Amino acid sequence: MGKGRLEAFSDGVIAIIITIMVLELKIPHSAELSALWELGPIFLSYVLSFANVGIYWNNHHHLLHAVKHVSGGILWANLHLLFWLSLFPFTTGWMGENHFATWPVIIYGINLLLAGVAYSILVRFIIATHGKESDIARAIGSDFKGNISVAAYAAAIAIAFYNSWISGGLFIAVALMWFIPDRRIEKIIKN
Repeated sequence: MGKGRLEAFSDGVIAIIITIMVLELKIPHSAELSALWELGPIFLSYVLSFANVGIYWNNHHHLLHAVKHVSGGILWANLHLLFWLSLFPFTTGWMGENHFATWPVIIYGINLLLAGVAYSILVRFIIATHGKESDIARAIGSDFKGNISVAAYAAAIAIAFYNSWISGGLFIAVALMWFIPDRRIEKIIKN
């Protein structure tokens, strides 16, 4: 089975997710700059989620570019990832509207955690479909970045009970780690 429809569908869903997130940014009813300051937490949560969705899109693109064919398992694993990404507008909005309060940050962290797990599952299905000796399997290796991300999200969820801003810092740290697409996959793409 070809991968074109999977890529097109995923790109469309991700574009809709980003669109929904930006629509949550409400225009202030005041012309004063202080009105923008009040939107700070909402805008900050939007920037964080936009970066995360962009990182997923970018890495998803690189990952699928290295894929030769897709299976039913890959289709379902991809849909599983898109489900968790589709919740970003909700968890982003709740966290921003409540100024990074404990429970919204925890739920946002759970959303990030489950999206990270879903991405790892997608990678595992791709490797299973292409074989453990395939180029993609060798490029992914032990998936160090994926495992560190999931562990950092889990830690951030626990830390949020004590300080939600430290959790936010962990969310940013993971995003920075993934900002540059996985170079191992880029090497496969070039060959």
